Amino acid sequence: MGKRYDNDSEGTASASLLPPLPERMRPHTLDEYVGQRHLVGEGCIIRNMIESGELSSFILWGPPGTGKTTLARIIAESMEREFFTLSAVSAGVKEVREVIDRAKAGSVFGRSAAPVLFIDEIHRFNKAQQDALLGAVEAGTITLIGATTENPSFEVITPLLSRCQVFVLKTLGPDDMRTLLERAVKNDSILRNIDIRIEETAALFRYGGGDGRKLLNILEILVNQFRRTPPVVVNNKNVTACLLDNSAIYDKNGEMHYDIISAFIKSVRGSDPNAAVYWLARMLDGGEDPLFIARRLCILAAEDIGLANPNALLLANSCFEIVDRIGMPEARIPLSETAIYLASSPKSNSAYMAIDAALSAAKDTIGAAVPLHLRNAPTSLMKELGYSDGYKYAHDAPGHFVDLEFMPSELSGTVFYDPQENKQESALKAYLERCWPKYYKKKP
Repeated sequence: MGKRYDNDSEGTASASLLPPLPERMRPHTLDEYVGQRHLVGEGCIIRNMIESGELSSFILWGPPGTGKTTLARIIAESMEREFFTLSAVSAGVKEVREVIDRAKAGSVFGRSAAPVLFIDEIHRFNKAQQDALLGAVEAGTITLIGATTENPSFEVITPLLSRCQVFVLKTLGPDDMRTLLERAVKNDSILRNIDIRIEETAALFRYGGGDGRKLLNILEILVNQFRRTPPVVVNNKNVTACLLDNSAIYDKNGEMHYDIISAFIKSVRGSDPNAAVYWLARMLDGGEDPLFIARRLCILAAEDIGLANPNALLLANSCFEIVDRIGMPEARIPLSETAIYLASSPKSNSAYMAIDAALSAAKDTIGAAVPLHLRNAPTSLMKELGYSDGYKYAHDAPGHFVDLEFMPSELSGTVFYDPQENKQESALKAYLERCWPKYYKKKP
């Protein structure tokens, strides 16, 4: 292994301080790595990269605590690549260019394999910072591994994204969480010398929320609180009491991040503007990216309000653009306005339900043919074959409507969109009942 160029917040503690449990339990090989079997299991893509020695640039997208940083380190160590790491929170173009220059210098001295540059929270890099990476990635000077909790298609520039595969990491399941828990109790240099008895795991796993780092942090808090009066009993009562007593420790690094977002979303969906503004304030006070919140408002407007108030999506999109332009602290005002408006709007998930039902049907009827009368006929041969035959132009008909079959034969009569009971959709339903009485029947 070569030297490491570290500029992140995950470095080990000083010699006088004991590293936290998640750091002590950090795996160093794929066999020790827990979770993400779809990527690192036998015959899967990342394991194949390591075993073949052919490593390409990619981005790891997934929630916190799913092992993105650890996986990047394991890859570099397993392939004996020099490993540079930067955090997009603190690094800029200068630091990126320094790493690239060091990588170029290494190639001059005959290093055969490109070093790995790991960028944590790559979604926080602006366009200029991402542009600085392009040439080096394209030339193979470095192999980029990015990590993000945000959808990279929104946050990573297209030229860079086109040069990287995207691998999606999943939250850890109960079996993975149990494996982490049992390994820590059995193998950690500190915990293995303490009498720890696991009676219940429901609360521990629930508060862990599929985040391995959070799970181990909670376990360490629990042990520290009860170790003076052994045994340390892991059960639902002790875990809950421990977290209530140590709320400041539990929250200090934003570990309730996704819980607060969930509360915000559910408050808007539940039509409570006061709770929505409160959870919005908690996120802003905690330093949440206002664009992250604005994106969630756009999703809420489409998923939970939808056709009950189509203006909600327009307002949410305008909010996103305004927040992007003005930034904090002023961005808090349009965010508050939009959150209140969405919470106070009538709700409908009919569009959300319709597209999911249609996607399911599309997968089941992937070979369904487009009806001939709906196909274009730009050539004489196509006309002879019946393409476009029987098609009627709606605008030539009374009311701009013609009764034609627009579905594949396999799906004839299928209804995906079910208008819900609200003022806006009631008008849509009345129109559809007039057009398609065989599909949309009036209720008696």
